[in-house]
Amino acid sequence: MTPDKYPDFMAMAMREAEEAFENGEVPVGAIVVFENRIIGRGHNQTESLHDATAHAEILALSAAYNHFGDWRLENCYLFSTLEPCAMCTGAAVLSRIKTIVFGAHDPKFGACGSIFNLPIEPRLNHSIEVVSGVLADEIGAMMKDFFRQVRDNKEKIN
Repeated sequence: MTPDKYPDFMAMAMREAEEAFENGEVPVGAIVVFENRIIGRGHNQTESLHDATAHAEILALSAAYNHFGDWRLENCYLFSTLEPCAMCTGAAVLSRIKTIVFGAHDPKFGACGSIFNLPIEPRLNHSIEVVSGVLADEIGAMMKDFFRQVRDNKEKIN
């Protein structure tokens, strides 16, 4: 895959994030791409499923496993609107993802350089190329809108 396709695929991950937003979830979306085709997609569903592991990336990876009938996702790309956390990055490493492409950095939970740098941790058996900042401004605006709504709703309740 050539980097000029990254914005197009990130836009598709953003559609997943928009669905999460509409459902009151933190607006994170993810897709898994193999040979320029989406084979897995997901958006945050932690609140609706009452499941701390129902992150967009985990759900997209799971869909990709089902596509192949295997947990190995070699030569696949994981696109996420937000820098994946340690759990999601760990799952990507275990899955043998080739490249993680993300939009906005996550200074509180990010494990692809912000807090941890799991994709290149030398003690792990697999390393992942990371590309960051794809459509970061648009994604950052969506995140700010979501958290502004959350704050506004809390103020109305109080």
